[in-house]
Amino acid sequence: MKTVTLILPVYTYHIDFVGHVSNIVYIQWMEIGRMKFMEEIGMPVHKLSEQGIAPVLIETEIFYKHSLKLGDCAHMEIWLDELKSVSVNVAFRMCNGEGTLVATAHQKGVFVDLQKMRPQRLPAEMLERFEPYLQEAAPSETRVARSRSK
Repeated sequence: MKTVTLILPVYTYHIDFVGHVSNIVYIQWMEIGRMKFMEEIGMPVHKLSEQGIAPVLIETEIFYKHSLKLGDCAHMEIWLDELKSVSVNVAFRMCNGEGTLVATAHQKGVFVDLQKMRPQRLPAEMLERFEPYLQEAAPSETRVARSRSK
């Protein structure tokens, strides 16, 4: 299974009043990660939109394990834990520089026809680009937390 990895430094404007990285920053980092993921598979979002298709998020869930502070870096790993012709679940694992798990997360997205504003099935040749990143068994931290929340 392939993954996309990023290293994201913590800047002063990421810090909240408690002194650690604000929750909203994790969502911003996940957006960066999804954009990089789409670029890596050869389907940058701007090129996809030129074809009349856009990925749209319908669910975001984050499980915070440890905090990140100024001077830390988030090491993010991204893969898929579900792939369908209309939707995809993107999984995230974030650690600090020492390898301590900081957060796990997932986002569910659907592909939308921009003219009809309805879900759009991706052609088989597009779906094939996602397949090397598919690992149906997510890390235990993500799977356990998701099953408890349902």
